Amino acid sequence: MLFEITDVVNIMGLSAVAVFAISGALDAARQKMDILGFMLIGTATGLGGGTLRDLLLGNVPVFWIREPIWIIVCLVSTAITYFIAPKLASITRALIWMDAVGIALFAVVGTEIALEFGTSPLIAICMGVMTASFGGIARDVLSGSNLTLMNEELYITTTVAGSVMYLWLNTLSLPANYDLIGGFFIAFILRALAIRFHIKLPNHYRKD
Repeated sequence: MLFEITDVVNIMGLSAVAVFAISGALDAARQKMDILGFMLIGTATGLGGGTLRDLLLGNVPVFWIREPIWIIVCLVSTAITYFIAPKLASITRALIWMDAVGIALFAVVGTEIALEFGTSPLIAICMGVMTASFGGIARDVLSGSNLTLMNEELYITTTVAGSVMYLWLNTLSLPANYDLIGGFFIAFILRALAIRFHIKLPNHYRKD
């Protein structure tokens, strides 16, 4: 399938890559890395989830090799962040919210791409979750930070909810792209509420 910048799924995908690359660059800022460190962490964060998805689906060469625009988006986003980060009031706060937007976008984009590849709905959900989460894992490991997905607030649950909502809306006779937009908003709103109000799932192994 040829890359079309006008396709909503590609616009959302580019946005997700840019936002996740920025989150990676912000983590590099917390570690006081140089601009090449920003680009390394940002690119690994922006492309990590989609790379894992494509490899598992057998969709090779992976997307950023077929279409270098994805790498360009990462490099430009991280370079801009390098100069903006020192002016931010809270780098950590900005990282958390960039991550929230990124996982919501990636959850629905990953699910959509998996469906287009002919997978079952269950596998599509798995691909959506992995696309949303693996870039953040790569970011946190490479920068030596605590894993964001290990926070007590809802995280993976929000990506599952967004992916499931997308699949459900996809079965309805709705205007084009309402399924993508609806899935994104569900995932993002749930994550935003979890951040704001510290919402968490019950855990018998956690002592409050």
